[in-house]
Amino acid sequence: MKEEAVSRWAASGAMSLTGRPGAPGLGPPGPLVAALDALASPFPGLDPLVLLTERAALAGLTRQGATSCGGGTRLLRARDAWIAVSLPRAGDVEALPAWLEGAVPGDGAEPPWEAVAAAVAGRTGEALLERAELLGLAVGVLPGRRPLRPAVVRSRLGDAPPRDDLRGLRVVDLTSLWAGPLCGDLLGRRGAEVVKVESPVRPDGTRRGSPAVFDLINGGKRSVALDFSTREGVTALRALLRSADVVLEASRPRALEQAGVRAAEIVAEGGPSVWVSITGHGRERPMRVGFGDDAAVAGGLVVRDAAGPCFCADAIADPATGLTAAHACLEALRSGGRWLLDIAMSAVAASLAGPSLPVFPGLTCGPLRARSPRAPSRPLGADTAAVLAATAGAG
Repeated sequence: MKEEAVSRWAASGAMSLTGRPGAPGLGPPGPLVAALDALASPFPGLDPLVLLTERAALAGLTRQGATSCGGGTRLLRARDAWIAVSLPRAGDVEALPAWLEGAVPGDGAEPPWEAVAAAVAGRTGEALLERAELLGLAVGVLPGRRPLRPAVVRSRLGDAPPRDDLRGLRVVDLTSLWAGPLCGDLLGRRGAEVVKVESPVRPDGTRRGSPAVFDLINGGKRSVALDFSTREGVTALRALLRSADVVLEASRPRALEQAGVRAAEIVAEGGPSVWVSITGHGRERPMRVGFGDDAAVAGGLVVRDAAGPCFCADAIADPATGLTAAHACLEALRSGGRWLLDIAMSAVAASLAGPSLPVFPGLTCGPLRARSPRAPSRPLGADTAAVLAATAGAG
């Protein structure tokens, strides 16, 4: 079984995304392949390993060892631990002086990684994590043991009949980037109608990247644009959420509550049967930011060689969480009832982590692959009027 897992890992191309540049690719964590297969079982024909490689295939990414495939995250040695530091947003560099107490500048366009590494080396992982959380920086400390919470925390909030057939089911997708949109895409491929909701002021950041990547996980979804800063936008959002069978969101709970949207209340009052909440580290840690690579490290989902830990594939906590969320959503629908599913990316990573499997001689990497999109993605807001009119008519 271990040899089969390593063979599939190599054939999928995931091995070409794992390890140091110029060195042989590394094998997967022991539990990973079997666990992903189990999560993919409700989705006929889906090879879960392709989910780990498709962004890299479309964007031309490769392995970089202690630098993430996408380049925005580094594994750095602190005084007592390895930490992953993600600095993908413009404001992250500006926060560096406050995080590292003036040891690095915060006025450049690019992160000063050498200076950051030197400053991190003199501090403990826990101290770095505490200050990062206060400043909204995405930092993950490689754990000595796995987090105690499960990947999915399920709260039953009421009764609803079970449902297995997704045809005619409405999914309202408030998420952005990768994990949440992938969950919506997988549900859409099972027959659900997926409505992607974005702010016209701050749309999904993936729209600014590779169109092929955006189409892959958002093609086939209807597009609604709502200004959440206006009373009309919030009213329309609440009506849309109450019309849904499933809601997907990846916001800090406080962000939605400021718009008068409280997940537990909407579900318990007869709104969606399933509310999927995806965060970096769980709803109980609402201020802690997490992205795919640093959340994977926080859950221990890395591979190792003689020089230390390396990133495992491309932002692996993102596609793994998207698949986990889709699987958990199907389970909740089939069981009946009304559910709030609290899914933490770092806990998903922890559930898949383990010692790396060795690569046996003669094994070569296959090409990176990607699924085909369901359809071209819709322009931002193209379906707003039609969807809102239908929602009002149904109400």
